[in-house]
Amino acid sequence: MCLNVNWVNFRSSENFLTVVVTMSSYDLRLKDLDQVLESEVIDLSKLREFCFNGIPDVKGYRSLCWRLLLNYLPCDRNKWDEQLDHHRKLYQQWLDEILVTPGSFDNEECDHPLSEDPNSKWNTFFKDNQALTQIDKDVRRLHPELSFFQQATDYPLSNVVYSCGTKRLNRRVGMHFLNSANVVRKGLGIVKISPKAEQTSTSEFKPLEEGSEAHWEVVERILFVYCKLNPGQGYVQGMNEIIGPIYYCFATDPIIKMKEHAEADCFFVFTNLMSEIRDFFIKTLDETDTGIVNMMRKVTDRLKENDPVVQSYLVKNEIYPQYYSFRWLTLLLSQEFSLPEVLRIWDSLFSDSQRFSFLIDICCAMIVYVLFGLIRDQILAGDFSTIVKLLQNYPNVETSVILNKAVELSIKNRDVMVFSEESSGI
Repeated sequence: MCLNVNWVNFRSSENFLTVVVTMSSYDLRLKDLDQVLESEVIDLSKLREFCFNGIPDVKGYRSLCWRLLLNYLPCDRNKWDEQLDHHRKLYQQWLDEILVTPGSFDNEECDHPLSEDPNSKWNTFFKDNQALTQIDKDVRRLHPELSFFQQATDYPLSNVVYSCGTKRLNRRVGMHFLNSANVVRKGLGIVKISPKAEQTSTSEFKPLEEGSEAHWEVVERILFVYCKLNPGQGYVQGMNEIIGPIYYCFATDPIIKMKEHAEADCFFVFTNLMSEIRDFFIKTLDETDTGIVNMMRKVTDRLKENDPVVQSYLVKNEIYPQYYSFRWLTLLLSQEFSLPEVLRIWDSLFSDSQRFSFLIDICCAMIVYVLFGLIRDQILAGDFSTIVKLLQNYPNVETSVILNKAVELSIKNRDVMVFSEESSGI
């Protein structure tokens, strides 16, 4: 245990030393969090206040707190087992219904792959493959800087990994490309039928052998189930960046009984999060109060309030919010920082009682206090391409600096929980 040592009394002549050993501030924070989580009914406001300052990356605290903050677990601890058991069984039921290949049942003799019947399971199967192709492509490039998503999960889905590949979603994608051909016409009346070029991937994310599956394959399955259960929205590129940190958090949980259900729990937590930010991904809702255009407008307004010079300069050089803040807001900054930093930032975002108002402050802090603060002269002397490149490829800056500056903006514009720089050093 790391300890703080207070030197209370020192007498050199008597060679006498009195030492008082106290618990470190880190251990005190862990004790405070335990008190909050061990309450029979958890005080959500206290939990938010604590988590806003960063959740300790030990003992599965983060995965438990995220389950609470994103409304997957109720505040009443006595209801946890029932809640978890119900949702995990429900997810398994959906898997059994969704991961079925048409023609695998005897009573489907009237259905066939060439059927044009809109109720045909084969028809649905082929349409699903279109969305699945995009999902497969996106999850294969999920955090390539980490080996985690390429590694085998300790808890593979047995009826998938021992299905001789018939229930592996990535196998369906491979068949989707192989079962097509190109018809090429050269000159008059000359037709050449050539096999469609097999798509090659530069990614190292490869399916594992029978009996195993990689973490990216699990994420692919979660996104496919979400897509099937939400046909009005479906899958949109970028959702893989939202689910990635959640799954990583749950799949690395040191608490085994939680880790083995990472897939099901991740699905429901991701679904709850998407219910709050889904309007960012629906183009027809861009102009609504909860749409992405309005969110970008809030970033612009916050810039005007805190640094009109910077805002005026951006407008003068036609550097509009969609060039940088669109991705920041839509993906909750998941592509601007490393995964450990994203986890820390999300602790604060999920703890925001006003739900992502703090995200506006972080984006503003990234521009005003960090980018235009640390390299202001360089920015103001740059041209359009230079500035946009810097905004789209954010420099390496301490997360704590950005969060502290964001809180300064929050305090200036509204009452928020105070972020303690000392307590953030977890």
